[in-house]
Amino acid sequence: MLIRRKSISAASEAIFREQRTLKKEKLLANPALIIGFVGFVLIVLLAVLVPIFNSTDPNAMEVTKRLQPPGDGYLFGTDEFGRDLFVRVMYGARVSLWVGGCVAIFSCVLGTIIGIYASYFKVLDQILMRICDGLIAIPGILLAIALIAALGTSSWNVILALTIVYTPSVARTVRASALVIKEQAYVEAAKAQGFSNFRILWRMILPGVISPLTVQASFIFAQAIISEASLSFLGAGIPAPAASWGNMLESSKMVFSRAPWTMICPGAAVILCVLSLNLLGDGLRDYLDPKVKGGKKKA
Repeated sequence: MLIRRKSISAASEAIFREQRTLKKEKLLANPALIIGFVGFVLIVLLAVLVPIFNSTDPNAMEVTKRLQPPGDGYLFGTDEFGRDLFVRVMYGARVSLWVGGCVAIFSCVLGTIIGIYASYFKVLDQILMRICDGLIAIPGILLAIALIAALGTSSWNVILALTIVYTPSVARTVRASALVIKEQAYVEAAKAQGFSNFRILWRMILPGVISPLTVQASFIFAQAIISEASLSFLGAGIPAPAASWGNMLESSKMVFSRAPWTMICPGAAVILCVLSLNLLGDGLRDYLDPKVKGGKKKA
């Protein structure tokens, strides 16, 4: 008996080591995930730590130093009011990350609730999906502008508007995955044994939609950053003088011909942040896909 237990334990340890090795190989064979993760972490660290290595107020104006090019004490130069553009870009990252993160979390939570219940109850499916179809039919940026026009310009109203925009797509993704899981044998067995609907939905169906939901959350994060910058650029987002990438792009229109860095720097920040999140999402999709083994997709 003791020898059998030792052999079972040794076999379990061997399987665990093999799985850990496969996960490590899969991670190392996924440069998109590594590059996206590192880039995103660097942006977050710069946004969080900027007050430590630069105590300049992002709204402090020095008219005598307006439109100075990069260098001479200003890494990104100054804007039309003499404000340090590097500090404003870093504080703008805080706004974008906050808005994007909140939108990703709220839309995924609401979309998951709607999608799971719609997949399980046919009556709710007809009602909820028709509402989602109607919202998806409206261009997202127009819907967000209309909602903000009714609610007023503030960071929380931008978050609310963008959450309403992105929740329907999450709901449809979750519903599609949940419909497949709903037909699995273990779910049918749970129904036959009299398990409650709540237990089936949140204990058996929910774990199966986590992988696609995680990937979609990263893309929504990136899309929300672009949408917030677009809304602020159009004057319907974060109100001035708050440091926002969209506000900086909007204010640079009048001085772009004389000071192109006022648009290039915040624009590059948007591109780098969104690129990092898209690479992270692509990497997560491949890493979480069970058909991908060791960086190659199984036939």
